[in-house]
Amino acid sequence: MLGLDADVLFVDDASPDGTGRILEEMKARFPRLIVQHRNGKLGIGSAHFEAIQWAYDQGYQTMVTMDCDFTHSPSDIPGIIAASQQCDLSVGSRWAHENSLPGWNIFRRCMTSLGHFLTSKVLGIPQDASGAFRAYRLDRLPRELFHLVKSRGYSFFFESLFIFNLNGFEIVEVPIVLPARTYGHSKMSATAAFRSARYIFQLYFSHLQMPERFLLGHKSVELDSTLSDPQDWDSYWEMQSGASESFYALIAGVYRRAIIKRNLERAIRREFPSASTLLHAGCGSGQVDPDLHGTQNITAIDISPGALHRYARNNPNAANIRQASIFALPFANESFDGIYNLGVLEHFNHSEIFRILGEFHRVLRKDGKIVIFWPHHLATSVLVLHAAHFVLNKILQTKKKLHPPEISLLRNQIEAEEILSKSRFRILNYEFGIRDFFIQAVIVAQKLPE
Repeated sequence: MLGLDADVLFVDDASPDGTGRILEEMKARFPRLIVQHRNGKLGIGSAHFEAIQWAYDQGYQTMVTMDCDFTHSPSDIPGIIAASQQCDLSVGSRWAHENSLPGWNIFRRCMTSLGHFLTSKVLGIPQDASGAFRAYRLDRLPRELFHLVKSRGYSFFFESLFIFNLNGFEIVEVPIVLPARTYGHSKMSATAAFRSARYIFQLYFSHLQMPERFLLGHKSVELDSTLSDPQDWDSYWEMQSGASESFYALIAGVYRRAIIKRNLERAIRREFPSASTLLHAGCGSGQVDPDLHGTQNITAIDISPGALHRYARNNPNAANIRQASIFALPFANESFDGIYNLGVLEHFNHSEIFRILGEFHRVLRKDGKIVIFWPHHLATSVLVLHAAHFVLNKILQTKKKLHPPEISLLRNQIEAEEILSKSRFRILNYEFGIRDFFIQAVIVAQKLPE
């Protein structure tokens, strides 16, 4: 015997071979044996999730999970526990050493190798991601982390490792050997393997579309129950279920991180010294901000609680995240060195834009600057969205709206100069061109005295 000071939990999904009955009989001889009986096959991922939640409830610090058909050798348990003392999670790996799959037939080798190739190359998981033999340090892994894992089948294992890696937890691999005997009776069918492969690509595209869906919210969000959102931006941020909305969100997410993020960082580095106090007014999900927090002190505001919670996941190092109206900023006069926003002003009429810029002027310090990304009325994105809305609403008769109306798209630099001049700002730089495929004008303006 291993001589471990441990309790042993079995999760039995009404096994037809009488496993549950045998385990109940064994409890009389082994008082530290616990059995959870479930009504039917609810999924292997579901069993692991519920067992882990139970372990949190009981206050355990370390939990080892494994298959109970001797695929995973009990003799490897001390090693995987020892490895977990120096990390957040240790996993048994079939790929750490050669000859770890003795006697496997070609089909099983190919199927397992393909799974490892996809999780490694598509999801970027460096570890053996599909195995259940693991030691979780529950005292180091936040319980909320497991609630980010949506799969309740075999995909639970690689989805959980995907999320652990994205959130920066330390994972150590422990070499193990798996015999062929058990895998000759594997419950992993070709259909289940196909579903898992498909889910790998679903995770990949979901991460492109909404990376915050896989991240913990490390930062508190200050909400104001007295505020209302007449443009219903919460609905926009929750709009992910339909095929057309998901495709739009995917394209928008890729565009933000691949194009806008780079242009924003370039503008911020050029206009503001390190450690400047900046306000992101109308922050949305903040997919463009993560790398700015290392050099700048950023406060983020938005009217939508949904957007703010997404921002908090994407930007755990933000100085402050709070719900606020862009028309009445909850900050003292001359609080910030700079203010920036991206794709905000076009959703307001000119009277409202003057109110917004008036608030910007009030909370900016002397000679403070604003950086505005303002979509142009001739932008390629405007043409594409008009075409998409025409197809959805005129041809398909769906009555869908991919985003709130853009009622004040910028016409030219002269219009920008007139609006900003009336708001007591002087334009320092105006760019509209190929850097973002002719979509948004990037305007830098400086506060003028009263």
